[in-house]
Amino acid sequence: QVQLVESGGGLVQPGGSLRLSCAASGSSIRFYAMGWYRQAPGKQRELVGATVSADSASYVDSVKGRFTISRDNGKNTVYLQMNSLKAEDTAVYYCKMISSAGVIWGQGTQVTVSS
Repeated sequence: QVQLVESGGGLVQPGGSLRLSCAASGSSIRFYAMGWYRQAPGKQRELVGATVSADSASYVDSVKGRFTISRDNGKNTVYLQMNSLKAEDTAVYYCKMISSAGVIWGQGTQVTVSS
């Protein structure tokens, strides 16, 4: 059974940084596209960015230049480095794997940006 577990969320001041991790088990991430999404209160879940290989990632305009996705295939983990955080980045962050078994979601980790 494939599982994704996010961690690294928390409370941070505007302008601060956080690094989220998404650890996979039951399948190797090296074969699949991985994405980060977020859902703010009262809003739909939205794509933050995605990676299909170790040296390729794409982002939505609102996070370009501030967020970076990386993947460590040896640790079977995908990361989301978030810098220059803003209040509007407050949300539950989820990772997603698009695998041969279907779409797998993690349980999410809360990120709150507030002074």
